[in-house]
Amino acid sequence: MSTLKRVHTTLALGTLCSISPTLLAQGFIEDSKATLTSRNYYFDRDYKGDSAQSATREWAQGFILRFTSGYTPGTVGFGLDAQGLLGLKLDSSPDRTGTGLLSYNPVTRQPNDSYSELGLTGKVKVSKTELQGGTLAPNLPILFASPARLLPQTFRGAQLKSQDIDNLTLNAGWLDRMNQRDSTNYQKITLASPNRRFNGAAESDSFSFAGGDYKWSDALTLKYYHAELADIYRQDFVGFIDNRPLGPGRVKTDVRYHISGEDGPAKAGKVDNRTFGVMSTYSLGAHSLGLGYMQLSGDTAMPYIAGSEPMVVSEGALSSEFLNPKERTWQVRYDYDFAALAVPGLKGMLRYLDASHIELPSALGGSDRSESEKDIELSYVVQSGTFKNVAFRLRHAWYRNDFAPSASFRDDNELRVNIDYTLALW
Repeated sequence: MSTLKRVHTTLALGTLCSISPTLLAQGFIEDSKATLTSRNYYFDRDYKGDSAQSATREWAQGFILRFTSGYTPGTVGFGLDAQGLLGLKLDSSPDRTGTGLLSYNPVTRQPNDSYSELGLTGKVKVSKTELQGGTLAPNLPILFASPARLLPQTFRGAQLKSQDIDNLTLNAGWLDRMNQRDSTNYQKITLASPNRRFNGAAESDSFSFAGGDYKWSDALTLKYYHAELADIYRQDFVGFIDNRPLGPGRVKTDVRYHISGEDGPAKAGKVDNRTFGVMSTYSLGAHSLGLGYMQLSGDTAMPYIAGSEPMVVSEGALSSEFLNPKERTWQVRYDYDFAALAVPGLKGMLRYLDASHIELPSALGGSDRSESEKDIELSYVVQSGTFKNVAFRLRHAWYRNDFAPSASFRDDNELRVNIDYTLALW
């Protein structure tokens, strides 16, 4: 394990030291690219009923500078990626912090005027196998680093990805620290624990994972992953995506099944969960209509890493994640592409989620609780002219439940507005 722990701290700098100036001038520089993303973000979650905090409401400006190198020539190629993040406060106050947009003092809740960080990722490639070490943002069924605020969540560690076998993508890795979306400090890895599900103070120095995606056919992709957060929980994921023609349109079926249990001393408490979800979407021209169902069984909620996005079929819901013990959730979603009405770049989405059979501690409402959410989203990307590729997105959610007032999730109306523009520097 000691050798593994040194990988993420030495690979990035070691990559630079191993590359000669001549090789830098070849594939490393020639195939590199750099972008600067400007993101203006307004977040407003207005709580209903009695609450110690009536709202979380902030407005911020973010900048994300990304450099991606090519690889040096030869059997073994070396490269280096870099990411610079900067968040600036436009409007906030101690009574409205907690949106995830801005860092703040945990004692006074005073928001910081700015926060920033730099991440480096060294990489080595042989054929179609790549090893990365340093700053990582996994996008896997057992861990998805959240990009859903002003700046993205990141992790520290090493990840191996191989596509040397036709139709098979293998992933394996090890992480020891996480950096939340509104933070500049790496910290030990913890569990999300809304509604007192787990001990959110329990920490781990090791999240390991392995698995892969196999393209069985042009229509069907199979997935399996195993992950362990040392001394806290272990998790297996089995799923598939099937996307094929049906009549004049196409039907996409997405099945996800997470099986979770305790690992070692179970520092965060008991973990016993199976989460099954299926989402089927039929697309015809500009229209897409989806119907989904998710059910949790076992004695606890589904565990996932704090700040990350749980990769279940309720993914993308704004105010809740619908992962309470015993919960059963139905959802319907409709998407429309306004290009069919001669407005290219404009898209809309409507979604409704309804959940029941929730089991909570008696202090939070007890058995047979329910929750629901209605979402609406409009997005537009400017197609031409001076502001070409400027992207606007407006999202509104109405969330309601019958939990006790002291529960983590409370009735709210939520509004998110963000304007993004990515400039290619070279």
